[in-house]
Amino acid sequence: MGKIVIYGKDGWPYTQEAREALGPDAEYHDVIKDGLRLTEMLTWSGGTRKVPVIIRDGEASIGWEGGT
Repeated sequence: MGKIVIYGKDGWPYTQEAREALGPDAEYHDVIKDGLRLTEMLTWSGGTRKVPVIIRDGEASIGWEGGT
């Protein structure tokens, strides 16, 4: 599996579920605490302000519905 990046918000239930499911090797960025990461997330999501945004193998998925 390639690099996984999660853009989310601390304390947000779906962000937490995604982080737990994808494991400690997934790179995490809190978009509330880091404006640059928010800008990156919005680029990946096409401007959608829904978290988490998960980047896997260069593909973005928006939201979390479970699974890995």
